[in-house]
Amino acid sequence: MKLALLLSGGKDSVYAGYLAKTKFKHQLICTISILSENKESYMFHTPSINKTQSQADLMKIPLIIQKTKGKKEEELKDLEKAIKLAKEKYKIQGIVTGAIQSVYQSTRIQKICDKLNLECFNPLWQKDEIEYLRELIKNKFKVIITAVAAYPLDKSWLGREINNQFIEDVKELKNKYNLHPAGEGGEFETFVLDCPLFKKPLKVKSFKDFKEGENSFRREIKLE
Repeated sequence: MKLALLLSGGKDSVYAGYLAKTKFKHQLICTISILSENKESYMFHTPSINKTQSQADLMKIPLIIQKTKGKKEEELKDLEKAIKLAKEKYKIQGIVTGAIQSVYQSTRIQKICDKLNLECFNPLWQKDEIEYLRELIKNKFKVIITAVAAYPLDKSWLGREINNQFIEDVKELKNKYNLHPAGEGGEFETFVLDCPLFKKPLKVKSFKDFKEGENSFRREIKLE
């Protein structure tokens, strides 16, 4: 099946694309990134979203970029516009998403796909979070933390790579604070620097950190 990947730059979307291509043998025909002006968007990942062009280039897959004001529900019209363009331009048959547990996101994307007569493929849906993190490491995904937004996460977590020590740390936080180990509740955001889909790794040239709230920090990265 010819699919378009909803690409946010983070681990969930990239790994979903990886599974769609390698495990389920679908074709990734294009990628779609939604650039939201609203950092608190209900639908779309915003940290490092402007870096997805670099990832798409390394996957040698065209990228459709759609801007949105990020207003609740209205932003779905912009998503539909981008998916419709992908269908018309690249003849896609479905969409790949990185949804794990968000019913809000998955049902709304499904509704758009139904309207456009497309399949909606969610290879990570209801996946065990610890098993998922271990799979990322096993499959040679280099993933860093670009934002945190939940106690007791702080600035020191920015830039951390998802490795075995990270898994042990988030398991402890899950037990103590009920924090979602994969960040599904928005506890943290990620960016993929390398994976088997990329022809070479991305490298961080420089970065700048911002404090956005009492337990909210964000890292803006610049790539080489």
